[in-house]
Amino acid sequence: MIEERFFAGFIHCYFIAFGVVIGGAIIGSIGSFATGNPPISAIHRIAKSLRIWAIAAAIGGTFDAIATFERGIFEGSTFDIVKQALYIFSAMAGVKTAMIILSYFIQEDLS
Repeated sequence: MIEERFFAGFIHCYFIAFGVVIGGAIIGSIGSFATGNPPISAIHRIAKSLRIWAIAAAIGGTFDAIATFERGIFEGSTFDIVKQALYIFSAMAGVKTAMIILSYFIQEDLS
């Protein structure tokens, strides 16, 4: 049976990745505005550069993910591989949702 802790982690991964992209892009654009640059284009640029970092932050850093995959492969714990893959999927979904919301906000395609 899947642990309840897994579902909590799954939801946390989604919202951490979502928050990193939304918060980083909007707060980063304030710095662009303060220096006299256009904040909307800064939101676009910052959001695109934060995508991979949001996923890494949501899953707890890249080293833990690699260690989990290693344990799954060499120790035969396939459930750990599946859990880690679902965590990564959840983080990617959070990033995609944030990118869609930001693209509506700035009226520009972010893909």
